[in-house]
Amino acid sequence: MKTEVKVVDNAKREICVEVSGDVVKNKFEDVFKRISQEAKVKGFRPGHVPRDILEKNYSSLAHEQVIRELVPDIYGEALDKEKLAAIDLPQITDVKLDRNSLSFKARLEIMPEITVNKYKGLKIEYQQAQVNPDEIKRNIDSIKESRKAEIIDDNFAKNLGYPGLTELEKVMQRQLAAQKDSQQRHNIESQVIEQLIKELDFKLPESLVKKQHEDLLRQTKMDLAIKGVPKEKIEEQEKKIAQDLEPEAKKQVKIYMILSAIAKKENIAVDDHMPQKVMEFLFREADWVIK
Repeated sequence: MKTEVKVVDNAKREICVEVSGDVVKNKFEDVFKRISQEAKVKGFRPGHVPRDILEKNYSSLAHEQVIRELVPDIYGEALDKEKLAAIDLPQITDVKLDRNSLSFKARLEIMPEITVNKYKGLKIEYQQAQVNPDEIKRNIDSIKESRKAEIIDDNFAKNLGYPGLTELEKVMQRQLAAQKDSQQRHNIESQVIEQLIKELDFKLPESLVKKQHEDLLRQTKMDLAIKGVPKEKIEEQEKKIAQDLEPEAKKQVKIYMILSAIAKKENIAVDDHMPQKVMEFLFREADWVIK
């Protein structure tokens, strides 16, 4: 196999591939053998059609089938040989096939190499979560109004499934604290992300952005449907929704690529848990300012 890789840009490569000899000849033999088993030619039983007649009647079909079966296999071997990791299906062009050789060009997108240096010692401002009595009272008052209760006392708490008002207040305090912790986690993640992305500017792989954009659009339409927005209204707004989601799709891809680059440098496995693991690593290495 002969291969030649050309750099199109930071995220795209073009690989020229050529194979010859037995790999092509054997594939033709295999394809003609299968055609012979199914070919219906007057005067011959299936499997007994002479090769010259098969060639005359099914040469074009065999040619197409060889390309369909051989190109993906050879393309995969070429990627392994050149150590290229494609992130989407390739664009195959210039396919040339005869009985002894096959050549083609494949344009593909790869995950571009990006250099991330400033990711340790990021500044994180942390506001300790505190729940004051007024917040607890407001939440219990809200429950009281929704249930049209007259007073808030032990009986009110018991009707909600708690031994008494004190226990209800403790549960409410824990729930509010958990909500604030979740909000704080989101806040510190946002601080880290903003510091990472402002330092880097690079070309994003088009296929990754497109896929992320499609996923966001699909999820947004589903959320609107769940909220009861009519299908016709969603379709009417789809173009604007799609436009509004483009910046977010690009941002999410950029974040993922930066986190992947950090994971690679720090020997963190790039799997489904990678973003969380990298974020936890960045938290450990951060410069925390507790308020």
